[in-house]
Amino acid sequence: MDLSRPAIALCMAGTQLEFQKQIEAARQRYAEAWACAADDYEKCIAAHYVGHLAQTPADMLFWHQTALDHAARADHELVESFLPSLYVNLGHAYEQTGDPDQANHFYDLAAALGLVHKHD
Repeated sequence: MDLSRPAIALCMAGTQLEFQKQIEAARQRYAEAWACAADDYEKCIAAHYVGHLAQTPADMLFWHQTALDHAARADHELVESFLPSLYVNLGHAYEQTGDPDQANHFYDLAAALGLVHKHD
């Protein structure tokens, strides 16, 4: 990821805060990343991270779908390696909102790209 982009740098800072168990501070960095995202690539990444720490299943689904929508409009080469993670997270969001068919659809897409979801 290109850390010279402010939105991406904020996401990485949020990740570090998350690893330090500073969840609210991480959420704030991810929200800041979303607010300053300048293009579809940055919006894809920022929405993914906002969704990662969303507090409700509906919010999780909204943000991961938003991330995928922006990925579809971004330069494919920039988001290609990120798609399996997006698919798994979207599958998890659908699982959390009670739609196992859609969840499995996205898990299958991720698996086709080499990322197999391990059920708990």
